[in-house]
Amino acid sequence: MFGKYGIQVQSLLKKASTLDIKMICPLHGPILKENLEHYISKYDIWSSYKPEDDGVFIAYASIHGNTRDAAEEFAKILEAKGAKKVVLTDLARCDMAEAIEDAFRYDKIVFASSSYNFEVFPPMDQFLRHLKCKNYQNRKVGIIENGTWAPTAGKCIKEIIDTMKDIKVCEPMVTIRSRLNEESKKALETLAENLLKE
Repeated sequence: MFGKYGIQVQSLLKKASTLDIKMICPLHGPILKENLEHYISKYDIWSSYKPEDDGVFIAYASIHGNTRDAAEEFAKILEAKGAKKVVLTDLARCDMAEAIEDAFRYDKIVFASSSYNFEVFPPMDQFLRHLKCKNYQNRKVGIIENGTWAPTAGKCIKEIIDTMKDIKVCEPMVTIRSRLNEESKKALETLAENLLKE
């Protein structure tokens, strides 16, 4: 991933397209001598902020397990509605670099988080700020918030993603009051339908 340097990489790729490239020597990583068209294609995808795969990445940050349960239920709903690929990640326990990689890999992302001290649970806040720092853009997203008496996670998530380019937020933002109930399950169904619409 190229983060904020996508424009510069795109410019370089245009200049390099006229050259007979025999080797790629990246600053970070191995020297590449074979299958160069494949790697150049990857550089093009990553630097233009295009998703690599059609799928839904659900990144969740749960305090007591109820937000995790909602994320898992949402994954089942998406699969039942025909989502090609659904990937779940627990932001409180995962490798953050892998979570960021998946956020860039798939064309849809769902942020599911508990509220915490009138804000968003810190693992989600950290994840969102990493994405913002890497110039995350060009995705379809959904938001699921959880809060017993004062849900605030959704508002905080939206404030951060509103600063990103070409992010389409699907409705509804789903609010859970501690645990899923029939009303919030119906909202998850609607969100899944809207997220999967072309």
